[in-house]
Amino acid sequence: MVEGTRRLFGENKLRRQVESLNEAEIHEIAALEEKLQSCVGAEAGPFLSWDTVNRAMIRHWCEAMGDQNTAYSDPTFAAVLGAPEGAVIAPPTMMQAWTMTGFGAQHPPGSDTREQNPAMPHFAEHGYLAVVATNCEQEYVQPVFEGDKLSGYSTIESVSERKTTALGVGYFVTQLTEYRNQHDEVVGTMRFRILKYKPFLPL
Repeated sequence: MVEGTRRLFGENKLRRQVESLNEAEIHEIAALEEKLQSCVGAEAGPFLSWDTVNRAMIRHWCEAMGDQNTAYSDPTFAAVLGAPEGAVIAPPTMMQAWTMTGFGAQHPPGSDTREQNPAMPHFAEHGYLAVVATNCEQEYVQPVFEGDKLSGYSTIESVSERKTTALGVGYFVTQLTEYRNQHDEVVGTMRFRILKYKPFLPL
């Protein structure tokens, strides 16, 4: 994997470069970091789902993933696992899918209209325009059933100190989203971490 990446991008492009900062740049970094730390603990939500949990979307997901779990297609089998009569269970890994905005980038009416990640405008203001997702951790609390209506509530858990990576210099931002059903019961959580960075110029 590493060797293939080196051949694709070049050995030098994977090496961490050394920064040389002047006083003005150091001051700008301090100002940005103060703004970023003010975002830690910021909450937003609810972000509603356009559709109730439905069998068609479950089927498409299962076909794409090659998941043939009978609980996702057979109400009789799903009932044994606690599903309401006539309903199937949704794959737990679909949790985020129900509240995503899609290409329109719009949540349905009734959703929170604030920026879901308030750190983003600060990054843009200071020129940290590149982004890469680094990891995602999901925890499942209880099943999601056909007919449920999910919503998401997000919190900025942390923003790292400034990091020098092979891609560039930037900050890791960790966001925790809690998903609830129509009964305001938590069905699961997702911890999502990104790196917002300024790419290094090729050597």
